[in-house]
Amino acid sequence: MKARLATAFQVVVLLLSFSLLVTGEETTTAQRQRANVSKRSSQLTKQEGANMLEKVIKSDQEWRRILTPEQYRITRKKGTERVFSGEYHDFKGKGIYRCVCCDLDLFSSGSKFDSGTGWPSFWASIAEEHIKTAADNSLFVKRTEVLCHRCGAHLGHVFHDGPPPTGLRYCINSVALKFVET
Repeated sequence: MKARLATAFQVVVLLLSFSLLVTGEETTTAQRQRANVSKRSSQLTKQEGANMLEKVIKSDQEWRRILTPEQYRITRKKGTERVFSGEYHDFKGKGIYRCVCCDLDLFSSGSKFDSGTGWPSFWASIAEEHIKTAADNSLFVKRTEVLCHRCGAHLGHVFHDGPPPTGLRYCINSVALKFVET
């Protein structure tokens, strides 16, 4: 019963967050700000080396052996952790958030913000090349899934209701991340 209530609560929170989405045309200023963030991200990627994004491919059995059951459920089976339950939703440390599966740098604490949604939220990734997105039409709502570009791990979703300069809110599962202090 408790699990059903938690799941129902998660669905309500998700639906409420969808209702807050801002629609309409982006302004020229917002487009320029996104381009600047993208340019800085590309410069970081070039500095990290050409081999940074070699694909990590493992069998389902290998992922099960490497990851905890919860990490496996979230990252490999596209699960979602319970709202306000994740280690990083209210975490304030300074550093880098990496993919728990392949150790790729994904987000910086400098782009983290409190969205009030119960999941860690970021307004930009470290580099556009480190994440990829895919359409997600589950839960009867159109969303954009965020994946690790190197290993394909499910990280969470991205919404267009975030703060400047990008206007994005990467809503990410804590279980999919590993924090490294800088």
